[in-house]
Amino acid sequence: MANSANEQIKNTTKNNNIVLYMKGTPTFPQCGFSSTVVQIFDYLGAEYASVNVLDDPKIRQGIKDFNNWPTVPQVFVKGEFIGGCDIMREMFETGELKSLLVEKEILKA
Repeated sequence: MANSANEQIKNTTKNNNIVLYMKGTPTFPQCGFSSTVVQIFDYLGAEYASVNVLDDPKIRQGIKDFNNWPTVPQVFVKGEFIGGCDIMREMFETGELKSLLVEKEILKA
C-alpha cells in the first residue's frame, strides 16, 4: 500500500509546478503552518496544487516517508522538495522564494 501512496506523490509532484501538501485546504487550512504557506503563495500570486493530507491517512504518512521529513506542510517546486513552513517563510522573507519561482519560469520577474 505504501507503494501506491509513493506513486501518487511522485505523480502529483511531477505533474504540477508547485504542490503544497497541507492540513486542510487553501480556503480552510487546518493548521497555522499550512495557513502561512497558503498566504505566502497567495501573496506572490503563484498558482499551486494542494493535497489535504487529512483526507487520506496513506498520503499523510506517505509524504513524511517520501522525504524523510516529519512534518506537514511540505512544498515541492517542479518535482523538487523545497521544505516546510519555516523554510518557506525564510525564503519568502529573503526574496529567495520569488527568485526560485521566476528562475523555474513559474512566476514572471
